[in-house]
Amino acid sequence: MTTKELKIKSIQYRKNILKYIMGAKAGHTGGSLSCTDILNVLYNEVLNVSPSNFHSPDRDRYIQSKGHCVEALYVVLADKGFFPEKDLETLCRYQSHYIGHPTKKVNGVEQNTGALGHGLPISVGVALAAKMDQRSYRTFTLMGDGELPEGSNWEAALSAAQYQLDNLCAIIDKNGLQITAATRDVCNTDPLDKKWESFGWAVREVDGNNVEELKAAFDSLPFEKGKPSVIIARTVKGKGVSFMENQLKWHHGVPDKEQYETAQQELDLALTNV
Repeated sequence: MTTKELKIKSIQYRKNILKYIMGAKAGHTGGSLSCTDILNVLYNEVLNVSPSNFHSPDRDRYIQSKGHCVEALYVVLADKGFFPEKDLETLCRYQSHYIGHPTKKVNGVEQNTGALGHGLPISVGVALAAKMDQRSYRTFTLMGDGELPEGSNWEAALSAAQYQLDNLCAIIDKNGLQITAATRDVCNTDPLDKKWESFGWAVREVDGNNVEELKAAFDSLPFEKGKPSVIIARTVKGKGVSFMENQLKWHHGVPDKEQYETAQQELDLALTNV
Protein backbone atom coordinates (compact mmCIF):
# COMPACT_ATOMS: atom_id res chain seq x y z
CA MET A 1 0.00 0.00 0.00
CA THR A 2 1.05 3.59 -0.52
CA THR A 3 1.41 5.90 2.47
CA LYS A 4 -1.85 7.60 1.49
CA GLU A 5 -3.66 4.27 1.28
CA LEU A 6 -2.38 3.28 4.73
CA LYS A 7 -3.52 6.61 6.21
CA ILE A 8 -6.97 6.17 4.70
CA LYS A 9 -7.12 2.62 6.01
CA SER A 10 -6.31 3.78 9.55
CA ILE A 11 -9.15 6.28 9.50
CA GLN A 12 -11.57 3.67 8.16
CA TYR A 13 -10.48 1.28 10.90
CA ARG A 14 -11.09 3.95 13.54
CA LYS A 15 -14.57 4.60 12.18
CA ASN A 16 -15.38 0.90 12.44
CA ILE A 17 -13.88 0.54 15.89
CA LEU A 18 -16.22 3.25 17.14
CA LYS A 19 -19.14 1.74 15.24
CA TYR A 20 -18.85 -1.65 16.88
CA ILE A 21 -18.02 -0.32 20.35
CA MET A 22 -21.11 1.86 20.08
CA GLY A 23 -23.21 -1.12 19.03
CA ALA A 24 -21.87 -3.30 21.84
CA LYS A 25 -22.13 -0.50 24.42
CA ALA A 26 -18.78 -1.76 25.70
CA GLY A 27 -15.13 -1.64 24.74
CA HIS A 28 -11.72 -0.13 25.32
CA THR A 29 -12.02 2.88 23.07
CA GLY A 30 -8.90 4.92 23.83
CA GLY A 31 -6.37 2.09 23.59
CA SER A 32 -7.95 0.60 20.48
CA LEU A 33 -7.66 3.97 18.74
CA SER A 34 -4.06 4.44 19.88
CA CYS A 35 -2.85 1.12 18.43
CA THR A 36 -4.82 1.27 15.16
CA ASP A 37 -1.90 2.44 13.03
CA ILE A 38 0.35 -0.29 14.43
CA LEU A 39 -2.12 -3.02 13.53
CA ASN A 40 -2.77 -1.42 10.16
CA VAL A 41 0.90 -1.52 9.15
CA LEU A 42 1.46 -4.98 10.60
CA TYR A 43 -1.41 -6.66 8.78
CA ASN A 44 -1.20 -4.71 5.53
CA GLU A 45 2.57 -4.45 5.12
CA VAL A 46 4.48 -6.80 7.41
CA LEU A 47 2.88 -10.05 8.52
CA ASN A 48 2.96 -13.16 6.39
CA VAL A 49 -0.44 -14.30 7.59
CA SER A 50 -3.82 -14.53 5.89
CA PRO A 51 -6.99 -16.61 6.01
CA SER A 52 -5.46 -18.95 3.43
CA ASN A 53 -2.24 -19.69 5.33
CA PHE A 54 -3.39 -19.28 8.93
CA HIS A 55 -2.83 -22.97 9.68
CA SER A 56 0.53 -23.14 7.91
CA PRO A 57 3.48 -23.76 10.25
CA ASP A 58 5.41 -21.10 8.33
CA ARG A 59 2.99 -18.22 8.88
CA ASP A 60 4.09 -15.23 10.96
CA ARG A 61 2.58 -15.07 14.43
CA TYR A 62 0.93 -12.00 15.98
CA ILE A 63 -0.05 -12.11 19.65
CA GLN A 64 -1.92 -9.18 21.18
CA SER A 65 -0.76 -8.94 24.76
CA LYS A 66 -2.86 -5.83 25.41
CA GLY A 67 -5.91 -7.97 24.83
CA HIS A 68 -8.42 -5.50 26.24
CA CYS A 69 -8.00 -3.47 23.04
CA VAL A 70 -9.39 -6.33 21.00
CA GLU A 71 -11.82 -4.13 19.08
CA ALA A 72 -8.96 -2.83 16.94
CA LEU A 73 -7.78 -6.38 16.27
CA TYR A 74 -11.27 -7.61 15.34
CA VAL A 75 -11.79 -4.76 12.89
CA VAL A 76 -8.47 -5.42 11.16
CA LEU A 77 -9.02 -9.20 11.03
CA ALA A 78 -12.46 -8.66 9.48
CA ASP A 79 -10.96 -6.33 6.89
CA LYS A 80 -8.36 -8.99 6.00
CA GLY A 81 -11.09 -11.56 5.43
CA PHE A 82 -10.64 -13.81 8.46
CA PHE A 83 -14.39 -13.59 9.10
CA PRO A 84 -17.36 -11.57 7.78
CA GLU A 85 -17.44 -8.05 9.18
CA LYS A 86 -21.13 -8.55 9.94
CA ASP A 87 -20.04 -10.91 12.74
CA LEU A 88 -18.89 -7.87 14.72
CA GLU A 89 -22.49 -6.82 15.18
CA THR A 90 -22.56 -9.52 17.87
CA LEU A 91 -19.61 -7.98 19.78
CA CYS A 92 -19.96 -8.63 23.52
CA ARG A 93 -23.40 -10.21 23.14
CA TYR A 94 -24.60 -13.43 24.71
CA GLN A 95 -23.02 -16.55 23.16
CA SER A 96 -20.94 -14.51 20.72
CA HIS A 97 -17.31 -15.54 20.21
CA TYR A 98 -16.48 -11.85 19.79
CA ILE A 99 -15.89 -11.09 23.45
CA GLY A 100 -13.90 -8.31 25.11
CA HIS A 101 -10.53 -10.09 24.88
CA PRO A 102 -8.94 -12.19 22.11
CA THR A 103 -10.02 -15.82 21.99
CA LYS A 104 -8.89 -18.59 19.65
CA LYS A 105 -12.55 -19.24 18.88
CA VAL A 106 -12.23 -16.25 16.54
CA ASN A 107 -10.49 -17.05 13.26
CA GLY A 108 -7.17 -15.25 12.97
CA VAL A 109 -6.49 -15.02 16.71
CA GLU A 110 -3.32 -16.87 17.69
CA GLN A 111 -3.69 -16.92 21.47
CA ASN A 112 -6.17 -16.15 24.22
CA THR A 113 -4.84 -13.03 25.92
CA GLY A 114 -6.01 -10.34 28.28
CA ALA A 115 -4.29 -11.11 31.54
CA LEU A 116 -1.56 -8.51 31.27
CA GLY A 117 2.03 -9.65 31.06
CA HIS A 118 1.26 -12.89 29.21
CA GLY A 119 1.78 -11.92 25.58
CA LEU A 120 5.55 -11.49 25.66
CA PRO A 121 6.24 -14.76 27.53
CA ILE A 122 4.07 -16.67 25.06
CA SER A 123 5.79 -14.94 22.15
CA VAL A 124 9.22 -15.85 23.48
CA GLY A 125 8.18 -19.49 23.52
CA VAL A 126 6.79 -19.28 19.99
CA ALA A 127 9.92 -17.56 18.68
CA LEU A 128 12.17 -20.08 20.43
CA ALA A 129 10.17 -22.91 18.83
CA ALA A 130 10.87 -21.40 15.40
CA LYS A 131 14.60 -21.41 16.13
CA MET A 132 14.50 -24.99 17.38
CA ASP A 133 12.46 -26.17 14.40
CA GLN A 134 14.60 -24.16 11.96
CA ARG A 135 11.59 -22.32 10.61
CA SER A 136 11.68 -18.82 9.17
CA TYR A 137 8.47 -17.36 10.60
CA ARG A 138 8.62 -14.27 12.80
CA THR A 139 6.71 -13.51 15.98
CA PHE A 140 5.27 -10.12 16.90
CA THR A 141 3.53 -9.05 20.09
CA LEU A 142 1.81 -5.78 20.98
CA MET A 143 2.09 -4.67 24.59
CA GLY A 144 0.62 -1.73 26.46
CA ASP A 145 2.88 0.53 28.51
CA GLY A 146 0.50 0.01 31.44
CA GLU A 147 1.27 -3.72 31.56
CA LEU A 148 5.05 -3.34 31.71
CA PRO A 149 5.31 -3.45 35.53
CA GLU A 150 4.24 -7.11 35.36
CA GLY A 151 7.30 -9.13 36.34
CA SER A 152 6.60 -11.84 33.76
CA ASN A 153 7.53 -9.37 31.03
CA TRP A 154 11.04 -8.93 32.35
CA GLU A 155 11.62 -12.65 32.86
CA ALA A 156 10.56 -13.10 29.25
CA ALA A 157 12.78 -10.23 28.11
CA LEU A 158 15.82 -11.84 29.74
CA SER A 159 14.99 -15.20 28.15
CA ALA A 160 14.57 -13.68 24.68
CA ALA A 161 18.01 -12.10 24.89
CA GLN A 162 19.56 -15.28 26.32
CA TYR A 163 18.31 -17.32 23.34
CA GLN A 164 19.19 -14.59 20.81
CA LEU A 165 15.66 -14.43 19.44
CA ASP A 166 16.18 -12.02 16.56
CA ASN A 167 13.00 -13.46 15.02
CA LEU A 168 10.97 -11.76 17.76
CA CYS A 169 9.64 -8.19 17.75
CA ALA A 170 7.79 -6.61 20.65
CA ILE A 171 5.88 -3.38 20.07
CA ILE A 172 4.99 -1.17 23.02
CA ASP A 173 1.92 1.02 22.58
CA LYS A 174 3.24 3.88 24.71
CA ASN A 175 0.20 6.13 25.06
CA GLY A 176 1.06 7.15 28.62
CA LEU A 177 -2.31 6.35 30.21
CA GLN A 178 -3.78 3.30 31.89
CA ILE A 179 -7.09 2.59 33.59
CA THR A 180 -6.55 4.68 36.74
CA ALA A 181 -3.98 7.35 35.86
CA ALA A 182 -0.91 8.22 33.85
CA THR A 183 1.50 5.27 33.70
CA ARG A 184 4.28 7.38 35.20
CA ASP A 185 2.11 8.01 38.27
CA VAL A 186 1.01 4.38 38.74
CA CYS A 187 4.37 2.65 38.28
CA ASN A 188 6.92 4.58 36.27
CA THR A 189 8.87 2.36 33.86
CA ASP A 190 10.81 5.11 32.09
CA PRO A 191 13.34 5.30 30.57
CA LEU A 192 12.07 2.38 28.49
CA ASP A 193 14.85 2.49 25.90
CA LYS A 194 17.58 2.12 28.52
CA LYS A 195 15.73 -0.66 30.34
CA TRP A 196 15.23 -2.76 27.23
CA GLU A 197 18.80 -2.17 26.09
CA SER A 198 20.06 -3.31 29.48
CA PHE A 199 18.02 -6.50 29.07
CA GLY A 200 19.82 -7.24 25.82
CA TRP A 201 17.29 -5.99 23.25
CA ALA A 202 17.80 -3.82 20.17
CA VAL A 203 15.56 -0.77 20.50
CA ARG A 204 13.91 1.59 18.05
CA GLU A 205 11.60 4.46 19.08
CA VAL A 206 9.01 5.81 16.63
CA ASP A 207 5.84 7.85 16.37
CA GLY A 208 3.34 5.00 16.68
CA ASN A 209 0.63 6.98 14.91
CA ASN A 210 2.82 7.63 11.87
CA VAL A 211 2.46 4.85 9.31
CA GLU A 212 5.66 5.85 7.48
CA GLU A 213 7.80 5.62 10.62
CA LEU A 214 6.19 2.33 11.60
CA LYS A 215 6.77 0.81 8.17
CA ALA A 216 10.40 1.92 8.15
CA ALA A 217 10.96 0.35 11.56
CA PHE A 218 9.36 -2.96 10.59
CA ASP A 219 11.32 -2.99 7.32
CA SER A 220 14.54 -2.76 9.36
CA LEU A 221 13.93 -5.91 11.41
CA PRO A 222 15.86 -7.39 13.03
CA PHE A 223 17.51 -4.23 14.30
CA GLU A 224 20.57 -6.20 15.33
CA LYS A 225 21.47 -9.78 14.45
CA GLY A 226 21.31 -12.06 17.48
CA LYS A 227 19.08 -9.73 19.51
CA PRO A 228 15.30 -9.50 19.91
CA SER A 229 13.85 -6.20 18.71
CA VAL A 230 11.52 -3.83 20.52
CA ILE A 231 9.70 -0.89 18.97
CA ILE A 232 8.69 1.79 21.46
CA ALA A 233 5.73 3.34 19.67
CA ARG A 234 4.74 6.72 21.11
CA THR A 235 1.01 7.02 20.57
CA VAL A 236 -1.96 9.15 21.60
CA LYS A 237 -4.73 7.46 23.52
CA GLY A 238 -7.99 8.09 21.66
CA LYS A 239 -6.07 9.07 18.51
CA GLY A 240 -8.18 10.59 15.75
CA VAL A 241 -11.06 11.95 17.83
CA SER A 242 -10.29 15.34 19.36
CA PHE A 243 -12.32 15.02 22.56
CA MET A 244 -11.01 11.51 23.25
CA GLU A 245 -7.32 12.21 22.77
CA ASN A 246 -5.22 11.94 25.96
CA GLN A 247 -8.35 11.70 28.09
CA LEU A 248 -8.27 9.05 30.83
CA LYS A 249 -12.04 8.54 30.86
CA TRP A 250 -11.92 7.07 27.36
CA HIS A 251 -9.84 4.09 28.51
CA HIS A 252 -13.09 2.12 28.35
CA GLY A 253 -15.59 4.89 27.73
CA VAL A 254 -18.41 4.35 25.27
CA PRO A 255 -19.68 7.35 23.31
CA ASP A 256 -23.30 8.40 23.47
CA LYS A 257 -25.18 9.13 20.24
CA GLU A 258 -24.10 12.75 20.01
CA GLN A 259 -20.45 11.96 20.79
CA TYR A 260 -20.48 9.12 18.28
CA GLU A 261 -21.82 11.35 15.51
CA THR A 262 -19.26 14.05 16.31
CA ALA A 263 -16.44 11.49 16.25
CA GLN A 264 -17.57 10.09 12.90
CA GLN A 265 -17.80 13.60 11.44
CA GLU A 266 -14.23 14.32 12.56
CA LEU A 267 -12.99 11.12 10.99
CA ASP A 268 -14.91 11.79 7.76
CA LEU A 269 -13.25 15.20 7.62
CA ALA A 270 -9.86 13.57 8.18
CA LEU A 271 -10.54 11.31 5.18
CA THR A 272 -11.06 14.30 2.94
CA ASN A 273 -7.76 15.81 4.09
CA VAL A 274 -5.51 12.78 3.51
